[in-house]
Amino acid sequence: MGERQMFVKLSEEKLIPKSDILSLLRTYNCYHEGKNFQLRTREEDGTLILEGLLNIYWGLRRPIRLQMYDDNERLRLNRNNKCSGPKQLSAESNNNSQGRENGPASGEMGVQEEEESPQLLRTRSDASFMHVQRRSKTHTARDLQRLRTHRFSINGHFYNHKTSVFTPAYGSVTNVRVNSSMTTVQVLNLLLHKFRVENKAEDFVFYMVHESGERAQLRDCEYPLVTRVLYGPCEKIAKIFIMEADLGEEVTYDVAQYIKFEIPVLDSFVEKLKEEEEREINKLTKKYLTLRSMILHQLEGRPHPSDEV
Repeated sequence: MGERQMFVKLSEEKLIPKSDILSLLRTYNCYHEGKNFQLRTREEDGTLILEGLLNIYWGLRRPIRLQMYDDNERLRLNRNNKCSGPKQLSAESNNNSQGRENGPASGEMGVQEEEESPQLLRTRSDASFMHVQRRSKTHTARDLQRLRTHRFSINGHFYNHKTSVFTPAYGSVTNVRVNSSMTTVQVLNLLLHKFRVENKAEDFVFYMVHESGERAQLRDCEYPLVTRVLYGPCEKIAKIFIMEADLGEEVTYDVAQYIKFEIPVLDSFVEKLKEEEEREINKLTKKYLTLRSMILHQLEGRPHPSDEV
């Protein structure tokens, strides 16, 4: 007997042969050669597992809310509150906000950047009410240690009650380290936890957005990393976006091909379709009027049952 063929899950219902996914993976890693986005493989209980960084683009239209403190920061503040009273707590809180709010305002993360230092762009409207100072891109040893031990920040700083609500700049990119056994729900929760987003995971969904405008939602049972490999490594062709569940909408290929046209051109298409619709309605109306006339004519020519008696 030949060797039993192994499969990799695309979703709970769909599988892809291991040989096919390995072929796609070679192309994927070749594209990312010399970068941090190459994927590694391992086998676990006879199952092939892919793991590595996955880019996710922000496509939110409404603000999100971040936790004001890390879990470990809350514990430290509680201890200080018990030991030193409110005066020392206030001073430490001010030092935290000053040291962390003076982050780089640019905050743009290149696609080759490691997961340890992702940053998001704040939309201009959200930042207009506050001044964010710039600082040198060089980090001291203390800064690097703080980046490792604290949660990931947005625009390089942690948020207080004035700046904890904001909208990430549309199209800005971040990444998370995932594996091919993680479902859409698990990856979504990982992303929200990474930035300590307080909004519920049910408020968001992932979409695979094609350059043509086609948009397909990643179902809860799908595996985003496998989907990324299937679509190929080039993010100019397709990107994974996080969007609001009630604002996002799937766009089929047939619809997507019209999206990039100007409104006057689309209006002319609509007029043409209306004219074609009217022609079809008239054609069907004439057809059934003719059939009705023929049926009535045949009925009139037949003798009535009462006449035969």
